[in-house]
Amino acid sequence: MKHVQTLSTLLLAVVLLTSGCSEATAGPVQIDARETKTPISPYVYGQFIEHLGRCIYGGIWAEMLEDRKFFFPVDGKQSGWDLHKGKEVSWEGDGVPYEILIASPWQILGPPEAVTMNTVEPFVGDHDPVITLDGAGEPRGIYHPRLALEKGREYTGYIILKALGEVGRVEVALQWGNDAASEAVAVIEQPGDAFMKHPFTFTAGGDAKDGRLAILCLGKGAVHIGAVSLMPADNVDGFRKDVLALLRELDAPVYRWPGGNFVSGYDWRDGIGERDQRPPRKNPAWTGIEHNDMGIHEYLHFCELINTEPFIALNTGLGDVTSAAAEVEYITRAADTPEGAKRAANGRTEPWKVKFWAVGNEMYGDWQLGHMPLEDYVKKHTAVVDAIRAVSPEAQCIGVGAAGEWSETMLTHCADHMELISEHLYWQHKDDVTKHVQVAVDSIDRVAEAHRGYRDSIPGLKEKDIRIALDEWNYWYGPNLYGEIGVRYFMRDALGCAAALHAMFRHSDLYFMANYAQTVNVIGAIKTTGTDAWLETTGQVLKLYRHHFGTIPVEVEAEVPGVDVAAAWTEDRSALTLAAVNTTGKPKTLQLEVDELALPENVSGWTIQHDDPEAYNDEKNKDTVAIQEVSVPVTNGSLEVPPYSVTLLVVPAREQSTAVLGK
Repeated sequence: MKHVQTLSTLLLAVVLLTSGCSEATAGPVQIDARETKTPISPYVYGQFIEHLGRCIYGGIWAEMLEDRKFFFPVDGKQSGWDLHKGKEVSWEGDGVPYEILIASPWQILGPPEAVTMNTVEPFVGDHDPVITLDGAGEPRGIYHPRLALEKGREYTGYIILKALGEVGRVEVALQWGNDAASEAVAVIEQPGDAFMKHPFTFTAGGDAKDGRLAILCLGKGAVHIGAVSLMPADNVDGFRKDVLALLRELDAPVYRWPGGNFVSGYDWRDGIGERDQRPPRKNPAWTGIEHNDMGIHEYLHFCELINTEPFIALNTGLGDVTSAAAEVEYITRAADTPEGAKRAANGRTEPWKVKFWAVGNEMYGDWQLGHMPLEDYVKKHTAVVDAIRAVSPEAQCIGVGAAGEWSETMLTHCADHMELISEHLYWQHKDDVTKHVQVAVDSIDRVAEAHRGYRDSIPGLKEKDIRIALDEWNYWYGPNLYGEIGVRYFMRDALGCAAALHAMFRHSDLYFMANYAQTVNVIGAIKTTGTDAWLETTGQVLKLYRHHFGTIPVEVEAEVPGVDVAAAWTEDRSALTLAAVNTTGKPKTLQLEVDELALPENVSGWTIQHDDPEAYNDEKNKDTVAIQEVSVPVTNGSLEVPPYSVTLLVVPAREQSTAVLGK
């Protein structure tokens, strides 16, 4: 016979006991399932990708060459990579070194003087490399090292070049070893004297961590190399297939792009037109170079590939009103408008439907390109939004906020020029796991309470209902293992990520959007190597809640040290989802008394758990911390959640309760 507990007030009492001890460590948690709140916006499961570190290049984008358009001169004088001491705060010190590209990765084959840089009408950018041949029969050229190759995997690419003089042939070779048997070669016979694209396809005959793409020229004369590309052949329109698969698992409903600090120095026109002839640039805000391979067209196609909505940040730093309005017109207006016609000429006749626009990024900070005093920025924000709305009346504009004077002033003077206001929150390491988790909850609560105060003190603001877009949030600390700001996440961070979501659910009337920063490698929910990709501990949490947590939050009253509880009805109110984050190293017993809900002998759901709060996932052990299906036994109305765990359970509603529940 199944055991069913009932309580007329629909009270869920959760009594937490220490393992092996009868003394309760906390009082009850009361969940009043009749007391529902504003539905949780799906946009709180959003993501943010920025042109920084290995988020785009080396992460989402499939290109394997690190300077395929020759931003740096190929001079053979210095190594292409150096160790950079990061500024990130770490419990191990003030940052650890990570490699950045400081010079050309391309190395010279043959005499160094045979390779020079041409600056007269180069194919793209400021210059292109020229390989001079003396006809002596010794091949000359350049090669790109540090390519991760897999045996049996197919690779595709092309080289754009022209030849002057009596150049016999050009060979492009993929090399996984040091002998002739460890390479695949494509031959270009008698290349012409105008730049032309020559495609090639290779299959690697062995694994390599330091494979090479070599370009060898024979004959007499000169070979100009305009651009080169190499990708795994299974790329999806230039994107990594394995990364796209994981992004689809996250199922984030919206992606913010292209920054971040990056956007305040970004000229969007650099990222349109023929991809090979978009100029490479120094990243304006971070280390490394910007290839401009992923621009507007690629980003919006990316959104289509993973079925998500775009959220585009506009440059209000070094950018001006005219440029911002032109970008909106290029993206959203018909082909018979001036900018729409340019878009059509670049291959997209139909405009895209983009409604979310970030009007700048962190303009309150002196680290931001184009930073200006608050009173000046208020005027610039207003002018930019007026220009956006003139082009796209349906635009949803998100203003720059920072809880305190900046947000209060923006809401006082610009409330008629925004639909949402941005806030950013990052958290660092705390030795105590419970405190490590709580710092995220406290900061989300603090921002929410600040905005409640603005609604009370600023006339008319409450009626405008300008909600928060927490469009950057995450933990940020520790060693850079995956490039610039490529930190690793642990079980403790998964707990904090889940509790942060709970805090947003409790303020569902204020948090309309949240964008986890920055999805791939850069403090990302996904990490990659050259040949592999996997979900981080935090990615597991985001996937779990996105797919399984309810949408109609209910009132929770709790004073439970070390445990955070949230509950919500599913959209059809057929079940109540209950999530508990146990930040302690001991299991906790939950005593359940439930009215209107059938409490079976076992409650089904999922857990993310590890006894070690420092447990993590990597390329060798991708599922050390992972979602596991569970069926939790219920004994006399009680069940247990394990130590250091996120547990999400589904309690079905009885059919006869639907009238009581207000369905």
